[in-house]
Amino acid sequence: MKILTVVGARPQFIKAAVVSRELRKQHQEILVHTGQHFDYNMSEQFFEELEIPKPNYNLGISGGSHAQMTGKMMMALEAPMLETHPDVVLLYGDTNSTLAAALTAAKLHLPICHVEAGARTHSRTNPEELNRICTDHVSSLLLASTESGMKCMEQEGLARRARFVGDPMFDAFTAYSRKRAPGEVVLTGLTGEGCALPQEFYYLTCHREENTSDDRDLLEILTAMEQLDAPTVYPVHPRNKARAKRLQEKYGLSRILFTEPVGYLDSICLVNHAKKIVTDSGGLQREAFFAGKKCVTILDFVCWPETMIENRNELARPKQNEILEKLNHPQTVDAGYLPFGDGQAAAKIVSAIEALQECGA
Repeated sequence: MKILTVVGARPQFIKAAVVSRELRKQHQEILVHTGQHFDYNMSEQFFEELEIPKPNYNLGISGGSHAQMTGKMMMALEAPMLETHPDVVLLYGDTNSTLAAALTAAKLHLPICHVEAGARTHSRTNPEELNRICTDHVSSLLLASTESGMKCMEQEGLARRARFVGDPMFDAFTAYSRKRAPGEVVLTGLTGEGCALPQEFYYLTCHREENTSDDRDLLEILTAMEQLDAPTVYPVHPRNKARAKRLQEKYGLSRILFTEPVGYLDSICLVNHAKKIVTDSGGLQREAFFAGKKCVTILDFVCWPETMIENRNELARPKQNEILEKLNHPQTVDAGYLPFGDGQAAAKIVSAIEALQECGA
């Protein structure tokens, strides 16, 4: 089979790392990178660390509004799809790259396989939610990471095309967790200086526009971290770098290590060894859950309900008192609770794609 895979953002690179390895054992894969994440630490480093094959096409599209980015990607994606005539177009997650590829492939009457299908926040103000819904409804094969995703697709009349395979991010986390020790983590400050990883630390990621578009909300989050009993490691998204540096200097936030973005191996090492985690990332919520780490998520909607049990992951508004209160809630970890599958999602994804082709979809 010939499978055309479209990726563009950091979470998609992680999933592609495990699925592409399984896929290429018997099939031809054409890898297209839209360029949505283009910074070295957000893109190329992931390809190097995870040994992802070099993309066949790199479209170099990033920036602009949602409409501008999606439109440019659709125009650029049409050529490789027409040139290669793939049997299946493989998509991951909920980015603008995913939506652009789904719409382009659907209009070319190409079968689409969507991994991480059925995930719903039930918040139409969340742009990724619209990407997920639209992609699911034009896809030929819907592969869910969780049983809740299966239920959402059943409610939307999509059950006939849906399969539960588990989460390839769990595959990746399991495979790569022991690749990096804390002493091997290299942190670089925002002004280029090296930063030593503290023996004890908290891990913060915060990149969503709703938390970083003004000083007020981001300062509330940072002030909460400043009050903790150990330093906080905070890799700063390139889009938010200027604001973070200014707040650091203005308010003397000395207990927070503001660093450049970290690669995947460093990041999961930080997850595994942090005291607790604060994030607004859907992916890091799951990784904290995989690692059994207490997590507070700075969002007003639930991304992964499976993680919201026994205080393992709690939502908080960008208010310092609320963040600190939730961080202090003790969690209970049941090692037998595995809602994201058995760590064999990649093999199941490939088998489902093969079955789709056999059905003549």
